[in-house]
Amino acid sequence: MNTKLFVGNLSFKLTESDLETLFSQAGQVVSVSIPTDRETGRKRGFAFVEMSSQAEAENAVRLLNGQTVEDRQLKVNPSKPKEKGGSGGGGKRW
Repeated sequence: MNTKLFVGNLSFKLTESDLETLFSQAGQVVSVSIPTDRETGRKRGFAFVEMSSQAEAENAVRLLNGQTVEDRQLKVNPSKPKEKGGSGGGGKRW
């Protein structure tokens, strides 16, 4: 397991600061990123949180996976590395 976590099923109201506060219950938070849609600028409903150690990342999964925040049940899992290759964006293929 690495130290970067995928956090799914997020409320669109949550901020990076909110997530940092929430995940600090499990240990030291290194970074928080909430991706946004390129075209609309709206949050996409998930985030990446990096913890300072593998033990803290595992603790965060144990503590926060399934926890209800803003009426939504969080999904917290180890982040999987991006796969190389692909179509370059998922757009239409001509």
